[in-house]
Amino acid sequence: MSPARLRVAVVGGGWAGLAAAVEACSLGHSVTLYEMAAIPGGRARCVPIDDLGFPVDNGQHILIGAYTQTLRLMRQVGVDPEQVLQRLPLTLLDAQGRGLRLPTGAALPAFVRGVLAAHGWSIGERLALLRAAGGWLARRFRCAPQLTVAELCAGLPPTVRRQLIDPLCVAALNTPADQASAGVFLRVLRDALFAGPGASDLLLPRVDLGTLWPEPAWRWLEARGAALLRGRRVESIERGHSEWDVDGVAHDRVVLACPAGEAARLASPHAPDWATRAGRIRHEPIVTVLLRTEGLRLPAPMLALDPDDAAPAQYVFDLAQLRDREPGAAGVFAFVISGAARAVERGLDATTTAVLAQARTQLATLHPGAHWRPLRSLAEKRATFLCIPRLRRPSAAVAPGLLAAGDYIDGPYPATLEGAVRSGIAAAHLL
Repeated sequence: MSPARLRVAVVGGGWAGLAAAVEACSLGHSVTLYEMAAIPGGRARCVPIDDLGFPVDNGQHILIGAYTQTLRLMRQVGVDPEQVLQRLPLTLLDAQGRGLRLPTGAALPAFVRGVLAAHGWSIGERLALLRAAGGWLARRFRCAPQLTVAELCAGLPPTVRRQLIDPLCVAALNTPADQASAGVFLRVLRDALFAGPGASDLLLPRVDLGTLWPEPAWRWLEARGAALLRGRRVESIERGHSEWDVDGVAHDRVVLACPAGEAARLASPHAPDWATRAGRIRHEPIVTVLLRTEGLRLPAPMLALDPDDAAPAQYVFDLAQLRDREPGAAGVFAFVISGAARAVERGLDATTTAVLAQARTQLATLHPGAHWRPLRSLAEKRATFLCIPRLRRPSAAVAPGLLAAGDYIDGPYPATLEGAVRSGIAAAHLL
């Protein structure tokens, strides 16, 4: 077989695996994709729940304008981002209007104007944030590798840390600030807040996650002759003389785009050191609590909350404003708990009770006397890797002809949709 057209097996149909398959197919390779679940999308997928009246996701995900590769692949498979995503300037405001809203325009002036206009902060608090950001910019968004976000921002006023740094950190890294890598956090700030006009914009899905990209990508691959196997867990991969056997089927290259634990299991006979590193990746959950109340419309599709141990949610999403084509979403609100290890330990029933009390208290000024009812609580227990300082992530190269893709693969970004997509694209170009 000509080396220009390789037989490529992609193990895993999440965002990284689909990105690897689409890119490999675009490069002219013959692709077989193995997906263990019945629904593509991995840890960012639509969950079939019939009695809610509209499609529900396993968690409330957002994109930002800096997700250039994700947006490119969406267009490539026939999805118009302008139709399926609602674009808003970066806005981290609570129910009282306190917090940060960035205006449009060039990145650095917009950030300065947004901070100076921030509601609920004193002039001293605003200037302290600008001084800190100026220092990060002067150091090219680099810091000592052992620093946590809490240590990096220890000199900032408590209000700024509580209302901006902590929620931004847990949203971007899914890791609490006292554990999160300051180095990765600064890279996220650099590429989101200071990369150019629109990079920091929030891109909020107006459709379920399956419709957003995984299902169109699946159809695109199918139309181009890729072999797509749902409900197929790969049991083993074996090294032949010049090829790899995936459950007995020969391929020239294999991309492990499954979760880190599965990739470690399959890679262990061929690259034990790589498998050990992948197997040591620690994960952090995300919990989403869906509540319903009538007669409430949030001032924006997404609001920041004031979390503590008794009130665990950091953000609330007004699904009626996002899923405006879904009548069943009216009156439904998604409360998101990132860095949710404590919530999972507490149990979903107790967490739902705590979020109910948080909704009644923190949104009371918007809808006094609202009657909140729980609908569903969803836990993605291995949502992302725990993004701690000096984390040694496994490389994309596993063994000759054996590659890996996933948001946990070594790179500059935390576990995001864009990180997963970029790793899949990179794996395809390493074939």
